[in-house]
Amino acid sequence: MKQLIADSGATSTDWRVIGVGSVGEVKTVGVSPLYIKPAQIKKILKKEVLPVAGADVDKIWFYGAGVVGGLKDTLAECLSEVFPGAEIAVESDMLAACRALFGDNAGIACILGTGSNCCYWDGKDMTSTAKAGGFILGDEGSGAHMGKMFISDYIKALVPEALSKAFDKRYRLTYADIVSKVYREEAPSRFLASFSPFIAEHQNHPYMKNLIAESLQEFISRNVVHYDPRRNPVGFVGSVAGVYQPFIQQIFRNAGFKMGPVCPAPIDGLVKYHSGK
Repeated sequence: MKQLIADSGATSTDWRVIGVGSVGEVKTVGVSPLYIKPAQIKKILKKEVLPVAGADVDKIWFYGAGVVGGLKDTLAECLSEVFPGAEIAVESDMLAACRALFGDNAGIACILGTGSNCCYWDGKDMTSTAKAGGFILGDEGSGAHMGKMFISDYIKALVPEALSKAFDKRYRLTYADIVSKVYREEAPSRFLASFSPFIAEHQNHPYMKNLIAESLQEFISRNVVHYDPRRNPVGFVGSVAGVYQPFIQQIFRNAGFKMGPVCPAPIDGLVKYHSGK
């Protein structure tokens, strides 16, 4: 049986094709009706994914950020049009994190990427007490949250001068540009998360250390604590988790929490899970 597996965040999508004795792969932009229109999704599938996967896919497992309710149906329809013979399952990125991190074992699964989320996984089902909230109401510890903290300080002239000058030189954004991108243009969370590389490059600066630690601490104190992290292992997926793993480990040591696996890209864990290895 040939399977196509996708792990899609707000920014990018990792695709894997599991055939007999082989694994194909391709990377595209984030594929979600929450961010782009169905016509664009189908265009991406036909132009970038179909040539790698082939038309003879038997089963598609699509895990996506913000893919809930009617958006699930919309995405399933897009996939069905491009891969008409395939059985399609559209699931949340939270379930992807659970399966990639813990398989059939129990643990607390966390996502730290453009956005953030977490839940308790008993090996079969998810329990979610704290909702993600998105980049306005939540997403603590994510790239968008850190970007929001930084850009908020920047426009208030609270960023140290050396960092502010480096930011100006690199991004050349006016106040009007920032306001427009956050309040008037599409995908403001992506815009805020686009500053993640700059924050990561300067993570040893005292100001950035404090910002990163504060954002991650908020994620843990407002989300992870609901699931008893002293008794259950806490695992992380996502690019932010990978970059700031030392910060997370330090917070966990100080709090006496149980650290689990860290997997920046969950797609490899999903391949293992669905191939039964």
